[in-house]
Amino acid sequence: QVQLVESGGGLVQSGGSLRLSCAASGSIFSIKTMGWYRQAPGGQRELVASIRTGGSIEYADFVKGRFTISRDNPRNLDLQMNSLKPEDTAVYYCNAVTRVVALNTEYDYWGQGTQVTVSS
Repeated sequence: QVQLVESGGGLVQSGGSLRLSCAASGSIFSIKTMGWYRQAPGGQRELVASIRTGGSIEYADFVKGRFTISRDNPRNLDLQMNSLKPEDTAVYYCNAVTRVVALNTEYDYWGQGTQVTVSS
């Protein structure tokens, strides 16, 4: 199992920056993908950015050029968010996907979420 704890959310003005961090513990060496998702009030949870263990990165179109995901060590995942907009306001969740090869099964793990609020 994997435990995820996010930090770094808060209130920022439009155009400002925030950095989110996610600390992973447990079976971290079984993680194949880590990512950030967000969910706005009344909306569905959506992918913001993800990074595979091999290094490939995926960004949602709405954050390209503004957000940067990084994973400098197996335990930590960061999201640098620049040029924030009011529409970026949401709860941001850290996600990890693990794979148990022997069972040919993947598991999803989620953090508790951290609120990001961007004022206009």
